[in-house]
Amino acid sequence: MTTAIPFRLETRWMPARDGQPLAYELKLTNLTDRAFSGFRLAFSGPARIDPTASIEGGTLSARISNHSELTPPADFILEAGASWTAIARGLSYGLRHWSDGANSAYVVLDDGSTLPVAVNPTIAIGQNAPLRKGTQRYPVPEAPISLPGGAPVPVSVIPWPNSVSVEGRRSVPAGLAPAAESAASRAAAEAFAELVGSLFPAEGIVRPAAEGGLAIHFADDAALAPEAYRIDFAGEPVVHAASSTGYLYGLITLGQIWRGAHHHPGTFVFPAGGQVVDQPQYGWRGSHLDVARQFYSSSEVKQFLRLLAWSKMNRFHWHLSDDEAWRVEIDAYPDLVRIGAWRGHGLPIPALLGSGAEPTGGYYSKPAIRDIVGMAGRFGITVVPEIDVPGHSFALLASIPELRDPQEHGDYSSVQGFPNNCINPALEVTYEVLGRIFDELVELFPARIVHIGADEVPLGAWSGSPKALEKLAELAGPEAAAAHAKRLNTVTNTHGADDIEGSGAAALQAVFLARVQKMLADRGCLTGGWEEAAHGDLIDKAKSYLCGWRSVEVSAALAGRGYDIVVTPGQAYYLDMSQGVEWAEPGAGWAGWSSVEKTYEFEASAGWSAAQKSHLLGVQACIWSEPMTDRAIFDRLVFPRLSAIAEAGWTIPARKSLKRFEALCGLLPNLYGHYSD
Repeated sequence: MTTAIPFRLETRWMPARDGQPLAYELKLTNLTDRAFSGFRLAFSGPARIDPTASIEGGTLSARISNHSELTPPADFILEAGASWTAIARGLSYGLRHWSDGANSAYVVLDDGSTLPVAVNPTIAIGQNAPLRKGTQRYPVPEAPISLPGGAPVPVSVIPWPNSVSVEGRRSVPAGLAPAAESAASRAAAEAFAELVGSLFPAEGIVRPAAEGGLAIHFADDAALAPEAYRIDFAGEPVVHAASSTGYLYGLITLGQIWRGAHHHPGTFVFPAGGQVVDQPQYGWRGSHLDVARQFYSSSEVKQFLRLLAWSKMNRFHWHLSDDEAWRVEIDAYPDLVRIGAWRGHGLPIPALLGSGAEPTGGYYSKPAIRDIVGMAGRFGITVVPEIDVPGHSFALLASIPELRDPQEHGDYSSVQGFPNNCINPALEVTYEVLGRIFDELVELFPARIVHIGADEVPLGAWSGSPKALEKLAELAGPEAAAAHAKRLNTVTNTHGADDIEGSGAAALQAVFLARVQKMLADRGCLTGGWEEAAHGDLIDKAKSYLCGWRSVEVSAALAGRGYDIVVTPGQAYYLDMSQGVEWAEPGAGWAGWSSVEKTYEFEASAGWSAAQKSHLLGVQACIWSEPMTDRAIFDRLVFPRLSAIAEAGWTIPARKSLKRFEALCGLLPNLYGHYSD
């Protein structure tokens, strides 16, 4: 061989237009000094070649979801320095942005061995703008800020407080020296020191009086709400609160004020007098993180939690399982992580979404989870684990095949292209396995909130299972079972599950969810689900909540039916969605796009009745990680939109200002330190 990486893959996207069909072109170049024959090209990325696509220059020899394998013609020889081009015409998921294209690949030789492939970003014909990565930069103004109408912005705080009536300016202290006395204030002071020591290690925000730290005092005030606080600035500042979380939020506000005045003294002040009086608009201010599509180490998760705390977010929805992987250690079923946590060539779960031929993945051990949950608790964050069932369970089924009806035949496919990916609601072993999993989850997550997914069950789910059809006949009659059996070999092609409501799949899922929710209630747990958990209205509304993701109208309708709702619409709060329509922007596009402005200005409860609002728990960002192989893409997609959602959860609409947010968000950290050029 003459090079470390023997092949290069270049891909081009040409959408259908002017009477010409779409074309997804893949060009593999041999960078070595030898010829190859009898090989196939394996590649993956968010875009999915349709199983029925026509392939020019080759054959689609394998396909599971976004993992595809192309084989050249039988007599083809790829000479040294030459290229082979194949064109796919037909995609289950088309390309909208450069990050949709192939992002990993390898070559499989005729002896079964593999060779790596360097992958270039996909090019869209006619769109050659530089590809965008890293958080967009928002420069802090060099002069004091005034909003329309003349209202000044003397301090830098995100999310913006309910009331800021500060006055004067004192010299910016070298740092802050919390003088905690009560148990609650001591806990808050210790958590604050831990937080800023990790986020801003060289700034010395917390330092003793001997090093110039300004004393910060604390006063218990039982009249304040649990997350509320008040800061009096006259003399040495005093934080008033009724809980350690309230004290912590007051200290975070002081830390943000200090950083603004310290780094931009011509723009912001450290006040000499007046008050900040504050409490959140909603009790649920969350962010979801999908660790199944891409794996994030414990260190990354902990740093992400620190960023949530810095924006006063209080829920972490940890998406621990999906078709692509299972990420939580369960002693009763070691195969869940032995099999379900890894992807690669020849494994039950193929190389997907940036993973290559070598085994790739990981999982969270129980000690790691306890460490993360403990740290989150110190920062006022409740951790909500999600185990996604009955759909999105390809990895679970690969690990525990007993969850499939042994007599099941035929295929159905999910929207993401996974075959037969739902655990069976008609088998008793399903509930035995879930019961043991829940027992271990409850021990790991003491808040006793467990999210069970329930989204995107395919229309044809269980249509080839005699056990499921027998159960459906009991529920809805033989005619319903016979009709559902005809769904075999169907494919779900669109996000959402509008088309399954009223179907046999929906009926089976409803009884499954009702039983699972009761299992969790018997363990003292509140059950979370995506909005599809409402199909059939069988879950106990008093012991559950839903995350509304398709649209705010769906969320409002479910609230009107009495479901407690966390609003997280794909059109505004899904942070995997691109920030614009341009090819150069990374991210997904099935729900459209959402700029920082659009995300910031979205109001969850606009147009809701008082009765509906009584069921609105709050708001949540969702970070689905399919496009985020490159961590610079993560930084671009998530920040500062995450803090825009934090402000939507905390700040009442009348106090919000996009102009102020854009002027202040340049002081916020991101996760990986990547910024746009």
